[in-house]
Amino acid sequence: MFIIGERINGMFKDIAQAIRDGDPRPIQEWAIKQEAGGARYLDINTGPAAKDQVKTMRWLVEKTQEVSNLPLALDSTNYDAIEAGLEICKHPAMINSVPAEWPKMERVFTMALKYNAAVIGLAMNEQGIPKDADTRVALAMELVAAADSYGLPMEDLYIDPLVLPCNVGQDHGPEVMQTLRQVKLLADPSPRTVVGLSNISQGTKNRELINRIFAAMGVANGLDAAVADACDHELIEAIATARIIMNLDIYCDSYVEIYRKQQK
Repeated sequence: MFIIGERINGMFKDIAQAIRDGDPRPIQEWAIKQEAGGARYLDINTGPAAKDQVKTMRWLVEKTQEVSNLPLALDSTNYDAIEAGLEICKHPAMINSVPAEWPKMERVFTMALKYNAAVIGLAMNEQGIPKDADTRVALAMELVAAADSYGLPMEDLYIDPLVLPCNVGQDHGPEVMQTLRQVKLLADPSPRTVVGLSNISQGTKNRELINRIFAAMGVANGLDAAVADACDHELIEAIATARIIMNLDIYCDSYVEIYRKQQK
């Protein structure tokens, strides 16, 4: 499991202010810190502060790439903004995200092939987020079929079962874990899986603890990636330890540091 650093996102007050001011320093500081923390990708999200989504996405990508060599996950519901970012990415990027809806899938998978990008597919459609695992898996299958029809390799498709905060959607937690397991049976090779980790703790106390436990449980259920706080050192330690316990990495006394280095 690897981390997609969540922090360059206009939903955060400091990033929103940086976008309004045209100040690249907070963006670049977070890029550097997240890379040092062990992120493998950096998520770039313009957020609601951007009046011009296309212009802002290009600016964020440019300023991030000035200080970091990590690949980027371009995060927006505005696909023109995502394409503007893809045009200037130095490395194959990730598109975050597309629901199981036409013509959105058509637009995103076409872009993914054009720019050699991976895709995060959401297990939802026009009717919203399902409550049960079976419906989530059915929507994931629609994404798998669409990706296959466009020739996108399964290892470049990441299914997000969509996590709700445990204080308002507690009954969704087991369904998400079941979805993670079942997605691996949809194709051979199987698609990968990803979650927005911080969603599980939105509006709760002990956010960091909830995130860390959920990440470890995710590893045990086949989770491949998470959009998460790469600067939470205890989260990284929990993930590294879960991988050891699940026999995904070979144990040694310095396994946490080795895990961090592997991400780079």
